[in-house]
Amino acid sequence: MLSRLADHLFWMSRYIERAENTARMLDVQLQASMLPGEASSINEQWKTLLDLNDLQEAYNKRYAKLSSDKVLRFMLADNSNPSSIISCLERARENARAVRVVLTTDIWEVVNNIWLEARAMVKDGGFVKDPARVFEWVKLQSHLFRGVTIGTLLKDEAFYFVRMGTFLERADNTARILDVKYLMVQDDLEERADFYFWSSVLRSVSAYEIYRKVYRDSFTPVRIAELLIQRGDMPRSLMACLDELLVNLNHVSSPGRQKALKQAGRLRSTLQYLTIDEAFQEQIHDFLTQFVMQVNELGVTLSHEFLVPLETSAGPSD
Repeated sequence: MLSRLADHLFWMSRYIERAENTARMLDVQLQASMLPGEASSINEQWKTLLDLNDLQEAYNKRYAKLSSDKVLRFMLADNSNPSSIISCLERARENARAVRVVLTTDIWEVVNNIWLEARAMVKDGGFVKDPARVFEWVKLQSHLFRGVTIGTLLKDEAFYFVRMGTFLERADNTARILDVKYLMVQDDLEERADFYFWSSVLRSVSAYEIYRKVYRDSFTPVRIAELLIQRGDMPRSLMACLDELLVNLNHVSSPGRQKALKQAGRLRSTLQYLTIDEAFQEQIHDFLTQFVMQVNELGVTLSHEFLVPLETSAGPSD
């Protein structure tokens, strides 16, 4: 497949997945901000969210003061922020339009309608009036996109690059969502409030029912980390993302193009042989930070090996 076509397909799916995961991350923080706590502590949590997404500098250029309303607007509907949900949906549509000849009619109509509906909601103010409803809408549209892709697209190289974009982006964002928890929880947070925070984190990655089914007891940091990092049967875990990424990379790799495949394999091995216990809690932030860096490095390798170099690609540099 031509690298330009592969690049558009890869970034189309990454932007759809990024919009969904941004919605999930904001949903966690919005629920957390409703728990008992000092206003200064809540503002610090919103600041942490910006830091984790490397958006603090961009936010400061746009707004003079930190507030939950401004952060929500910045990450939901601000076109000046390339990682906002509205920006991601617009870029997904631009990439899809560039490869309409490769996509099925169903996929194009879904991506195009998502953008048209999102633009209409921004225009009438609905995107920021009821953010919780928007988060659910974005998640449902992302599910629809993936379902139509799996159900209508020929399982050829186009399909493999779409899936690689999805799972590379999901691995990055699941790590960030989990890291939000470990940076936000205050030492003096009430146990009951902590329970609700863990619940919101699990719900944000559609893992609440899965946790109850697998562990059948109260939430513990170690088991939540194990579920979201190491369990391959948990669909949004880091391990599951790397498994899917390797499957699709295998289909497009050849004897002369295996650098990304080997890099992904090493990263998966790190997850497989990781010991997650009480001692790991002290190291989890460093581990997740390193994991995000390695995922970004893998994205760069993948770009140079199969796609358009990032400086001229349809997506942003990592």
